[in-house]
Amino acid sequence: MNRLLILIGKIIVGVLHLFGRNAGNLPGIILWHLTGGKCCKMFRVDCPIIAITGTNGKTSVTNCVAQLFEQSGKNIIINKEGNNLDTGICSLLLRHCDGAGRVNADYLILETDESHVPVVYSQLRLETLVVLDFFRDQLDRNGEMETLIQKINGFCKTFDGNLILNGDDPNTARLGKANPDSRNVKYFRADRYAFATEKIFEASEGRFCPFCGEPLVYEFYQYSHIGKFACPKCGFGDYEPYISAGGIDLEKPVFTADEHEYSPKLNSIYNVYNMTAVAAVAKLYGIAQDVTANVIDNYTVNNGRMETFMLGDRLTTLNLAKNPVGANMTLRVMNEMKGEKELLFVLNDNVADGLDVSWIWDINFSIFERVTRVVTSGTRAYDIAVRIKCSGYDPANIIVRPDLDEAVAELAKTEGRKFVIANYTAVQPTRAALKRYISANGGKCDE
Repeated sequence: MNRLLILIGKIIVGVLHLFGRNAGNLPGIILWHLTGGKCCKMFRVDCPIIAITGTNGKTSVTNCVAQLFEQSGKNIIINKEGNNLDTGICSLLLRHCDGAGRVNADYLILETDESHVPVVYSQLRLETLVVLDFFRDQLDRNGEMETLIQKINGFCKTFDGNLILNGDDPNTARLGKANPDSRNVKYFRADRYAFATEKIFEASEGRFCPFCGEPLVYEFYQYSHIGKFACPKCGFGDYEPYISAGGIDLEKPVFTADEHEYSPKLNSIYNVYNMTAVAAVAKLYGIAQDVTANVIDNYTVNNGRMETFMLGDRLTTLNLAKNPVGANMTLRVMNEMKGEKELLFVLNDNVADGLDVSWIWDINFSIFERVTRVVTSGTRAYDIAVRIKCSGYDPANIIVRPDLDEAVAELAKTEGRKFVIANYTAVQPTRAALKRYISANGGKCDE
């Protein structure tokens, strides 16, 4: 039966390729229905599987981990295009298996949607799970964050493989206690950086101990609920980190981990955590230090993630923000840069974004520093404009341009540093609009 299903799947992949489609998800959807929701169970995977999950950062970390092994001469399979649900992973394996469903590689490196970790890895044997963070995200699809945490916690109760956790996020660190018999739990963390605070200024979900209910005490907050915490009652948060980031200087930018200094191209505390997770995987798998340094120091993110453009002579940074924390992190990077700047915020409410855009009220626009003008665009351009106005920002400096090309032109007509925030379905149209402006008016982009 498996051979027949594999054959059907490969025929579907072939037909889609004939029509110029990448077969990223549809073959898996069809096989999902044919197998009663067990589409990944058809495959025989004998190599180690490393999965990366979390609300933010999993695409970057997955790509970096893949580069660690590629540059070490290993044959890897990765879902680089995303497609991180069980159906997408099924489609990926279909493209790389033989007629009997055998997948030949040295490693599978799989970005995995948080809610699908228990689904996929009840069917495939997982060796290492990296969990980056948990934040509220797409509530109309995922439900409250605790729902996701409980799903993964249930999986971790019987998982005895390597578990690499962000120890500065109480929502991920708690997973380390799910299986008391596991000796393979490893935490990564980061020392306090220059813009950390002693009070919280952003939406957070990590205020109470998940084991005894006592309010957690923070020594500092890096951003949102990420920071050095401890429970004064039961001691949750008291652990020995497997690897720590220190010497963090975002102006250079540099940080150290295991006495090695790294110089990443992206200067945000958010990226430091991502790269520390990469360093943890490198340490676990004995990757050569020169390879680790080369990956961390040279990784850049285009495709709308801290991507830079020149609108004429105006330096512009575009970043995807699909939830409050993503938006707050971009605002933090913007505020930490010296001088005046302007912001374009593009907000859509398409199905893939989540139809509920109430999350914009968890963005802390009151922390604006030296932001002289804001342009808003997208299908919910007026909603984000109202939100920014309600934060206390001068409405005379807010300009609404629902049409993207008009919004980009409006942003570019004045001098100075520019930032652009776009949510999920808005980011690619925004990239295209920026490129159209450059084509017509001059400038350049990273590509």
